[in-house]
Amino acid sequence: MSKDLKRRNIPFSPPDMTEAEAEEVKQAILSGWITTGPRTKKLEDLISEYVGIEKTVCLNSATAAMEMVLRILGVGPGDEVIMPAYTYTASASVVDHVGATIVMVDICSEGSDDTQFFEMDYEKLAEAITERTKVIVPVDLAGICANVEKILEVVNRPEIKALYRPANDIQKLMGRIVVSNDCAHSFGASRKGRMAGAIADFSSFSFHAVKNFTTAEGGAMTWNLPFGKEVVECQQVYCGSPVPYMEGETWNEFIYRLSQLFSLHGQNKDALAKTKLGAWEYDIIGTWYKCNMTDIMAALGLIQFERYPEMLKKRKRYIEMYDRALASHGVMGLRHYGTDWAGSGHLYIARFLGKTREECNRIIEQMAERGIATNVHYKPLPMMTAYKAKGLDIKDYPNAYKFFENEITLPLNTKMTEEDVEYVIENLVDILKGE
Repeated sequence: MSKDLKRRNIPFSPPDMTEAEAEEVKQAILSGWITTGPRTKKLEDLISEYVGIEKTVCLNSATAAMEMVLRILGVGPGDEVIMPAYTYTASASVVDHVGATIVMVDICSEGSDDTQFFEMDYEKLAEAITERTKVIVPVDLAGICANVEKILEVVNRPEIKALYRPANDIQKLMGRIVVSNDCAHSFGASRKGRMAGAIADFSSFSFHAVKNFTTAEGGAMTWNLPFGKEVVECQQVYCGSPVPYMEGETWNEFIYRLSQLFSLHGQNKDALAKTKLGAWEYDIIGTWYKCNMTDIMAALGLIQFERYPEMLKKRKRYIEMYDRALASHGVMGLRHYGTDWAGSGHLYIARFLGKTREECNRIIEQMAERGIATNVHYKPLPMMTAYKAKGLDIKDYPNAYKFFENEITLPLNTKMTEEDVEYVIENLVDILKGE
């Protein structure tokens, strides 16, 4: 370490909490309403307005949101869901949960004006589609919106649409393969005038403790369907259980109500509705799941929402500092901002060109010795035991392995100061120079 660098401790991604979040949580606790209630509903409304869609469902995780999408669509055994090999397990595990088949596609070997090299290879995507394909899951890695327009161009090709085999009303209304965006990293990102959460058919956000915007645990599902404002004309059946429709109910309203049923055991009244005088009685519509958000979690989100614009600005400033300082040292970052798109600045994923995985691991160790926590995003899923057991082999995904081989994620969080970022840069440059 250079003599002029006084040692600091730089954690990777601590939650950015203030007394304001603590006070709102205290008020939630003292209100007597700590499970799903008015604060959760208010957060849903704020997210809907921010994203630019009609309805949002807050849940206990992005994983629950991604599985919820598949349940709503009626995806199950015999169906296939396609995603990139370069992602976290949550994108894929939910497919296994519903009994469908996980299909992975390699990532791009190089980028373009519209597509970055960590996205799915969209021509390989087209080749992977079969009559069994029901859903495609693009991933907004590091908070950068994937090229959903390109995926829609692929699924709307006449030869691809001819393969589509809808199995229920909602699939028939879609008329094509559904795009369910893994937006776990991209809350606050935008592309071509639309916010993440409003770009794909369905989107799933994560509000986990390490995310930019956090409710400790938590997530949200949004949707933007071409038929959302149309009226549901008949009851729908899910897992063998009919869900009665309400007269005049639109599809957006139906999906919101169905999500409440799925997230609370299939119970047709939540606790808030049951507090009305004489309204204790309820029915169980289906033997479903438990994944609701609580008002304690939502209380954190309400204050985070007030602070979020400034938090995003700070992340952008730190990314620009990294980009300026590291480009001349063989470190290639992702393109987080462009003329008509902006990422959420969630992760500073860096590729150390010409380095091996072993050399990168040594850099990680040396950074840790200097008090700097780093990470790797991600080890491709075909390298993981659970996915190898399903027959996936990293040899079939050479670009994903190449991306992983020299990747290190540098600390990027809003608890950092500019001096902290400079400390990370100066130490990393020293290490790369062999000092």
